[in-house]
Amino acid sequence: MKNIIKKTGIAIMAASLAVSGFLVSPNIAQAAEAPTVNANAAIAIEESTGKILYSKDADKLMGIASMTKMMDEYLLLEAINDGKLKWDDKVTISEYAYKVSQDTSLSNVPLRLGEEYTVQELYEAMAIYSANGAAIAISEKIAGSEKEFVAMMNKKAEELKLGEHQFVNATGLNNEDLKGGQQVGGPKDENKMTARGMAKLAKHLIDDYPEVLKTASTTKKEFRKGTSDQIDMTNWNWLLPGLIYGRKGVDGLKTGTTDYAGMCLTATAVQDGMRVITVVLHANGGGEGEHTSARFDETNKMLDYSFNNFKVKEVQKAGAKVKDPSTIEVDKGKEETVGLVTKDEVKLVVPKNGNEPKLTTKVTLKDKTLEAPVKKNTEVGEMAVSLKDGDNLGYLDGSQTEDIKVVTASDVEKANWFALSAQAVGSFFTGVGNYVADGVQGWFN
Repeated sequence: MKNIIKKTGIAIMAASLAVSGFLVSPNIAQAAEAPTVNANAAIAIEESTGKILYSKDADKLMGIASMTKMMDEYLLLEAINDGKLKWDDKVTISEYAYKVSQDTSLSNVPLRLGEEYTVQELYEAMAIYSANGAAIAISEKIAGSEKEFVAMMNKKAEELKLGEHQFVNATGLNNEDLKGGQQVGGPKDENKMTARGMAKLAKHLIDDYPEVLKTASTTKKEFRKGTSDQIDMTNWNWLLPGLIYGRKGVDGLKTGTTDYAGMCLTATAVQDGMRVITVVLHANGGGEGEHTSARFDETNKMLDYSFNNFKVKEVQKAGAKVKDPSTIEVDKGKEETVGLVTKDEVKLVVPKNGNEPKLTTKVTLKDKTLEAPVKKNTEVGEMAVSLKDGDNLGYLDGSQTEDIKVVTASDVEKANWFALSAQAVGSFFTGVGNYVADGVQGWFN
């Protein structure tokens, strides 16, 4: 992220534009007032459900700049969690990482050629201060080279189903800023993703490695404190409480800026127990290279909209009876059917209007019949749940409903041989009776 800083006062937030809840572009959830987000692409989601609250060109492939480092963080935390790395492991600085780290026009902590730093030091420099040389050093420690690390990034993007993407380096810089160290792609290539993909990555990062928020929410820290290399690092996410545009509840995640990508921000905040993730790609406002409040202003619009208009509500408890169908047939059991219930509670994002939400549900069973014995809580299908007359935004994964598992409400023991014989005889005579009845009916046709 290029750091040509120009301090400006807090910009006056643009007035919200009241629009219908059924407009296609930008898409908005329900019929509440939605903001006009001044960015090339943007998205807001509720984190626990993945419900999309706002979307503007969210599937457009665009530059992501230093928000790239969220993928670096994911792969590093994964390596730590898998025991492949430890926080106090040493990293020797290569000539490539050293050269990039010396460019003070970029986000950096100057690193010494051939010197050893801990994984923890480099991770904090990368996550808090967006240090590019540190990101390169980490990529080399994990994969052996940045080229191999980029391959890991692209593979992980596929694994996490992040959608269309392009990774060519570990920093998010334009390849021409890599001091001749470019290893993947063309000389002017940059990393690209969609706003939806960035939101997915942020959700995975928070869900899989929630400890990332401890570092992402750190406002200030000294790099190599007490040494001649000490640098005071201030987090570039100025929405964090205590910084220039501080907002209560914000605790992450990552900024990014290049000439190509513009001013970008993936943010997350918690209010009244609900966590929202927002992504802004190429926030408009300010001249080229200038650092303005644009990305923070546009993010605030989406956060205000999300928290003012929506809440997460439990609309159905775990173990609730399923109505249609209410049972499933059991073959060779002491009972002919068994009741169906929901495995977990159902939580939906609903409007903050005080009205009890009306639901639309649809149950899909794997099979029509179970064979005894049947255990309680045997999974037999799913129930799709959505708000009646809800919006068309759907969820981050592309679905339009919240899907919950449907399970059996009780055990059904297998019938003994006598009961099974009686059932067989009963079935036989039922079949004979039907045959005779059909024959007799035929005499009169």
